[in-house]
Amino acid sequence: MTVRPAARAAELREQLKQHDYRYYVLDEPSIPDAEYDRLMAELRALEAAHPDLVTPDSPTQRVSGTPSAAFGEVVHQVPMLSLDNAFSEEDLAAFDRRIHERLEVQGDLDYVAEPKLDGLAIAVIYRAGRLEQAATRGDGVTGEDVTANVRTVRSVPHRLRGRVPPLIEARGEVFMPLKGFERMNARARERGEKVFVNPRNAAAGSLRQLDPRVSAARPLDAFFYGLGVLDGAPLPKGQAELLDWLRALGLPVSPDTRAVRGVAGCLSYYREMAARRRSLPYQIDGVVYKLESRADQERLGFVSRAPRWAIAHKFPAEEALTVVRDIEFNVGRTGALTPIARLEPVFVGGVTVSNVTLHNIDEVHRKDVRVGDTVVVRRAGDVIPELVSVILDKRPMKAGRRTEPQSRQVELPARCPVCDSLVLRVEGEAVARCTGGFTCRAQRQEALRHFASRRALDIEGLGDKVVEQLVEHELVRSPADLYSLTAEQLAGLERMGEKSAANLVAAIDRSKDTTLPRLLYALGIREVGEATALALARHFGTLEALMKAGEEEIQQVEDVGPVVAAQVAAFFASVDHTNVIKALRKKGVKWPEVARAPAGAGAALAGRTFVLTGALGSMTREEAEEALTARGAKVSGSVSKKTSYVVAGADPGSKLARARELGIPVLDEEGLRALLRGG
Repeated sequence: MTVRPAARAAELREQLKQHDYRYYVLDEPSIPDAEYDRLMAELRALEAAHPDLVTPDSPTQRVSGTPSAAFGEVVHQVPMLSLDNAFSEEDLAAFDRRIHERLEVQGDLDYVAEPKLDGLAIAVIYRAGRLEQAATRGDGVTGEDVTANVRTVRSVPHRLRGRVPPLIEARGEVFMPLKGFERMNARARERGEKVFVNPRNAAAGSLRQLDPRVSAARPLDAFFYGLGVLDGAPLPKGQAELLDWLRALGLPVSPDTRAVRGVAGCLSYYREMAARRRSLPYQIDGVVYKLESRADQERLGFVSRAPRWAIAHKFPAEEALTVVRDIEFNVGRTGALTPIARLEPVFVGGVTVSNVTLHNIDEVHRKDVRVGDTVVVRRAGDVIPELVSVILDKRPMKAGRRTEPQSRQVELPARCPVCDSLVLRVEGEAVARCTGGFTCRAQRQEALRHFASRRALDIEGLGDKVVEQLVEHELVRSPADLYSLTAEQLAGLERMGEKSAANLVAAIDRSKDTTLPRLLYALGIREVGEATALALARHFGTLEALMKAGEEEIQQVEDVGPVVAAQVAAFFASVDHTNVIKALRKKGVKWPEVARAPAGAGAALAGRTFVLTGALGSMTREEAEEALTARGAKVSGSVSKKTSYVVAGADPGSKLARARELGIPVLDEEGLRALLRGG
């Protein structure tokens, strides 16, 4: 069925109107920016082909957004327009060509390139150098009065510096730095409160609080990049001069702005910022190019909603829409069942995404993800792809039943999808687990990978592919079976020649001589990492003593609480697990007794905390950590007032500077070795 242009244009206008409302008023966008841009581009194309369809209230004819009724209205003396977008080098070249044609000039033009901040546009009026009023952009003509909230943004000065004009309206962007955003969300999670989806939403939501004290508690920042009204002072002759003047007045300006020349200069800046994007302290979604000459800007003027002399060059979309084809449950090393959404493949953030984790069943229910749903997927940099939200308006409904979805809510399986063992979920925990242990093929495979890992038994050559084949061919059912493997068996595996097989057998044989802390870590006991394994070994001295201990006795170990104690006791109460340990001993695996703490030299450094930085010459970082922890010390990854010593090797990082700042003693490698000899 062919949709008439008039009907489609009306439909697009209504969709964009609703998306504008959610984005600007509710601060809850329901679609990615790329999808919004696609809808807007379709509407523009329709209106260009059918000029009679253009209406005065079309989103193409005005800046989007509506002021909230919760704030006072501010009418901008000079409209706050938005920018046209470029999505390709061809778009940028066309923009540059149009300027050349209108100005009737030849040769490369001078531009100023700036990061396109992903925040909330504001206009701040200073009268006689004092902050008088601040407003959001709103619909470009009328915005919201957010003066009280902007006063709480520490980077926005209450009073300008130097020779100030009688009246100046500075325009810029309020945003939330990434570190502040992460800290704020972390605190919200700890309190069980709602977290923000991204820094842009966080900035908008923080600036538009009715109570300025809430805004003051949020880590907001701002950069300025333009002028609205200026009285009593000459206009700067160019964009670069304007930015220098704003900075001289005490207004923050992005340190990443730069003068560039021609399309080549613009593209060079774009590529540089795209490469630096992941390391910037704030979020950007593109760059902006502005013609340098103000005189030329004035000659070019404006179209209905944007200046002709500036354009935003957007980065490729990091959010996209796709459809959920299925929701499956993966089983991990500890038996944890993780729901995975299988998606219609979609290109987002530079890669094709076809799967995303939903973490746990509570997350599935919170987002109400179902098979057949259209969803928003995000991928930023090297971050694991995330399913952000469901587009409920697009959820498939049963034929003839507009309120009854085709798919039911996803439920937690009662039995493991791999081994059919019971699935249990401890009250108060988000994760559900298979009870199959080593009898579960999925857990067996992950358990073997962990057992052979570098910080565990360190079996060189026993990688993921080899483990997969050993499990697939039923050659190994528990870690003890590794020590019965022959070179002939291994040589029969895919991509495993005779030499590699012999080397792996030798590596397995070498791993028989290990330590009790490494063995405890290698067994994969839930909640037991390297530090806890070491603490358990030093407290009990032997594996037999630990295996006989009850929960109360295990809780006597330093830093071991009731949850860890319960997991350790439950592990050794399992017949399957004790049989594996017996089999390891029978196959010749040895773990010497450990000197019990706090007696003797083993506790010489008890109570002291060390931080290692830089490369050591006579020992590896791991060897230094083991030597320190064997003497009762703790090794931390960050410097604080509680740090006893910082050990600095070659090319130390910022930790050394932090230690000197706090007055913490610094040891070189010889100093460390002397301390270890004394301990």
